[in-house]
Amino acid sequence: MSTPETSRFVRLRVELVLEVDDEDALTKAALRRITDEGDMPAEERVHAESVVTEDTAEALAYLVDPVGLVGGVPGVDLLQASWSSEQIDYDPDSPEWDLDEEDGEESYDAADEDEAGRAG
Repeated sequence: MSTPETSRFVRLRVELVLEVDDEDALTKAALRRITDEGDMPAEERVHAESVVTEDTAEALAYLVDPVGLVGGVPGVDLLQASWSSEQIDYDPDSPEWDLDEEDGEESYDAADEDEAGRAG
């Protein structure tokens, strides 16, 4: 039996910068998700509701589902996931936010897509 030359494990790093233009809708969606979790203990539910009501970034983190990102991808099993969110100061013109410069990683820029869509 031969051993594979490459690992079967892959770390997928994703960094997203999102603009929240309706904090109320985001908070309500997070509260609905909490309500829909019928098996959540009452004490945990109260804490979760408090956190998502007070912090938009926490509401967003509560709605993010890593299993949903890769759950339908054939041939892979999600073994471990962690994620967090935080409110940030964002300047799209700052070199600090040029994701193309990091490790040759592929990036998605909605503004670039909008430009391409208008040019076509």
